[in-house]
Amino acid sequence: MELQQMEAEARAAALKDVKNMLQRPGQLEKVEQYKHRIARKKASAEALLKTGLQNQLDGVRVGLKQLETCLEDVKDVNIRVKDVETLLANVPEIYDALEPVREENTRHSQYATAMENLKHIFNVQSSVSKTMQWIEEDKLLHAHQSLCDLENSRDDLLYELHKQPKQYAHDKITLKRHFEKVETVSQALERKIRLILNRTLNTVRKKPTVIVTALRIIEREEKADQFALQQQKSTGFLPPGRPKEWRKMAMAVLNEAVIQRIEGSKLEERADSKMWLVRDLEITRQFILEDLRVVKSLCVPCFPPQYDIFNEYVRMYHRALSTYLEDLARSGLEGNEYVSLLSWVNNTYPGLELMAHPDLNVDIMAVAGPLIKHELLKSLESQYLRDMANNYQEWMTKTVETEKQDWLSETPPEQDDQYYHTSAPVIIFQMIDQHLQVTNTIHAELTFNALVLSIQQVERFGQNYRAAVADIKERHFKNRDQVKFFTQHIITIVNNCQQMIELAQQMKQLYWPKSKTEHYEDFERLISTFHTIRSDSITYLLEEAFLDLDGQFNDLFTVKWLTSSMSVDTICVTLEDYFQDYNHLRPNNFELVINEAQRMVAKRYIRAMLSKRISKLPNECELIARKSKKEAKQINWFFEKIAPNISKSDSPIELISILADLLVSDIEMLVLDLHTLLGNYPSLSEDQIVRLFYIRNDVKASEIREKVQDAMRSKKPMVSIAKQDEIFKDIVFSDKLWS
Repeated sequence: MELQQMEAEARAAALKDVKNMLQRPGQLEKVEQYKHRIARKKASAEALLKTGLQNQLDGVRVGLKQLETCLEDVKDVNIRVKDVETLLANVPEIYDALEPVREENTRHSQYATAMENLKHIFNVQSSVSKTMQWIEEDKLLHAHQSLCDLENSRDDLLYELHKQPKQYAHDKITLKRHFEKVETVSQALERKIRLILNRTLNTVRKKPTVIVTALRIIEREEKADQFALQQQKSTGFLPPGRPKEWRKMAMAVLNEAVIQRIEGSKLEERADSKMWLVRDLEITRQFILEDLRVVKSLCVPCFPPQYDIFNEYVRMYHRALSTYLEDLARSGLEGNEYVSLLSWVNNTYPGLELMAHPDLNVDIMAVAGPLIKHELLKSLESQYLRDMANNYQEWMTKTVETEKQDWLSETPPEQDDQYYHTSAPVIIFQMIDQHLQVTNTIHAELTFNALVLSIQQVERFGQNYRAAVADIKERHFKNRDQVKFFTQHIITIVNNCQQMIELAQQMKQLYWPKSKTEHYEDFERLISTFHTIRSDSITYLLEEAFLDLDGQFNDLFTVKWLTSSMSVDTICVTLEDYFQDYNHLRPNNFELVINEAQRMVAKRYIRAMLSKRISKLPNECELIARKSKKEAKQINWFFEKIAPNISKSDSPIELISILADLLVSDIEMLVLDLHTLLGNYPSLSEDQIVRLFYIRNDVKASEIREKVQDAMRSKKPMVSIAKQDEIFKDIVFSDKLWS
């Protein structure tokens, strides 16, 4: 059915092809060409089919031949297996028959082993004695060879017992008891080698051959251990006492000697000397350097290469020293002991003075890692900084107390080139500089942390200092006889503050890393604190002077003042007297005091002008204006006299003349004048302007108020740029003239 279906499908496909080829009449002429083409394709397909069938038939033929050959081989193997089974049927009988032979062979092997070891079996005691004598005489190679002979004899006999199918514990016990002194000899030789290795660094200088001999013995024992372990894998027999692991023992002895060397180097305790740790570390550095030189020059040629003895010694010293120093750190350090230890660990140990010394040239981080754990180092640094902070607090608290005692004393402050000062600023920053120089020997990060801590502590000192200054000021103004040299001490405080600022900036330039931005606000807070103390102290200084001038300022713009120049004369004379003391201020501070004094004089004078003390007619107001301008010139001349080198530009005294001109201004032009005035001094308030015109009684209140309000309305909002403008913000009256 399938063949018929395929034939039908082929016919249908052929018919479809013919229809496609003969769709147009013109294509009938090419029928012959189509026939030839189809015939060629058919012939080609038939050829391919025949070739494929032929190849398939050849493959089947070869496969059949191979199957035939395999069948013959299987038959042959089957015959041979049957022959082997027939032959093996008699083996159990033969095995039983050969039992006596096997027993005889075992006895022969045991007798042969016994014959080979008869000398040692019968001479165990004499061999042991001779070997012990050689050990005492330091003939270690002879002793070791004798020991090997005894051990080999014992082990061979034990191995023969082990090979027997029936093993008797009694035989092994007897044999081991016979050779029990061999183990004693082995232990004696081991003790001798331990003693030699314990003195390696001393012995290798004088008799390096002794070290080489001990190492040759150790290497022989290592090979014997390897052979015994290999034999155990194949036979299950392990000689007694194996593996000895003498190489491991040797390294343990060397390590123990290093530990004893480190621990035995300590010569002093804290109670003996303050410098005990520095000496201890220096001694340790010297002997480690010398010992490692000996190892590199003398031990390396003696030890086998696989020991890598130099690097191994470096690691042993490193581990022992690490343990010793960590125990030392945990036991508690004091003061500069932290610095000594941290500097030695971070710089001396890995540096050119020890491990990186040209004679050693060891990259200790690559060979052994850090000497002390990072966490412990950080803990030591933190504790050192805490101790530093405690020392700062204790010392600076005492400094503030000492300063307060000096202020209350009956003696004036110290002078240097006419300027009052105390030694506190210099001492504080010398102490800080010493700490930073010390931390600089450790690493930069610790120095920066110490710098930040120092800045914070000095700023805290500044806060305490400021409170103490405020306290002494309060006590003085309550009783001005209590602090005899108040002015001189306040001058000293002002000078000290400037010196603290200058020293802080110098310290910053020396130690502050350019790449660091964090904690910068601490430095700015320090500078701001002492600027504030200086500013407060200047205020206290002038408050005392102006306290004596209250009466004179209260007399200004009164009837008495109109007929006398006594008030301003007294103000100038009194200030001149005080400024004799102010000459002890440093130049920058003196300038600040001059500027503040001018500001206070102008503020008190203007306040008196606005205090509603007199009210006069226009012609009298002209006299008041002229007098005010004259006194303003007198005050300016006074300040020029006492401070000729200080710039007088933008002086607040000029405000007195400006306000005095308003008193004689034309009422019709007043709005324009006020507009100009308010443009220059935007802080001038409506109440202050109204108070000024109280002096003129020819102007109605409503009229002045209207003009002031007009001028205020037309005033453009702006930011004050003149220093004098600040004065108006400070002049405040509790009562309002008009509401």
